[in-house]
Amino acid sequence: MWIVYAFGSALFAGLTAILAKCGIRKTDSTVATAIRTIIVLFFSWFMVFLTGSQSQLSMIDRTTWLFLVLSGLATGASWLCYFRALQIGDINKVVPIDKSSTVLTIILAFVFLGERISLPKAIGIVLIAAGTFLMIEKKESSGVQTHGKSWLLYAVGSAVFASLTSILGKIGISGVDSNLGTAIRTGVVLVMAWIMVFAEGKRQKVRAVSAGELGFICLSGLATGASWLCYYRALHDGLASVVVPIDKLSIVVTIIFAYFVFHERLSRKSAFGLVLIVAGTLTMLIP
Repeated sequence: MWIVYAFGSALFAGLTAILAKCGIRKTDSTVATAIRTIIVLFFSWFMVFLTGSQSQLSMIDRTTWLFLVLSGLATGASWLCYFRALQIGDINKVVPIDKSSTVLTIILAFVFLGERISLPKAIGIVLIAAGTFLMIEKKESSGVQTHGKSWLLYAVGSAVFASLTSILGKIGISGVDSNLGTAIRTGVVLVMAWIMVFAEGKRQKVRAVSAGELGFICLSGLATGASWLCYYRALHDGLASVVVPIDKLSIVVTIIFAYFVFHERLSRKSAFGLVLIVAGTLTMLIP
């Protein structure tokens, strides 16, 4: 049964980007991020109480709180960049760049933490980098307003900040349960996102969100939460060595749904790039 939950995790993670894209056709991406984070925060704390890790709150010291907040700020910046990139760019381009945060994390861990890069990880880095390059080199979709190359800057920003989230977590919050750390970081993201909404004078845009797009924004948050729940259940009952690579295949789910929902087609070059990314991801899981 746990294998079903593993595939469920990949399915819901892949749906998150699609649902979010549907919810930000006209809605400002910052406003959408602030709204969906409310849903994600609920799920993250649900996970905390589900695992009983709330008892660790009183044991967190000041240094750990500092890194939790910094990690949360990096997560918030990553989400803001990611959903802005999704709003103005092709899903088939944005998602592979965002997934390349795995590569950046390994490189940063090597530079700042002195972690060794094994041969399988090195091969995985090359495959993912090559695959990402092939996928972003395809022509612009005629039906999507891409604002030049600004989507690329936001997508790269999403990957960079996602990598910083992992590094900051590795440095300062290794002793905190992952579910509790995620819940606290999500709280920081929520505060950060709403500060951005008010600082940029977008309060009126919150009221202007249509019911249809609000529904998709909330559904994207629910998809994120459902992915977390399935992932935790799969890890609890099954083999991590199998669950993790299945979860990483969410990029395939996203590409498939992007084809049917937004009619975003992959060229042969892009399809080959996707194969390289999947192969590189699986290769990096080899001990």
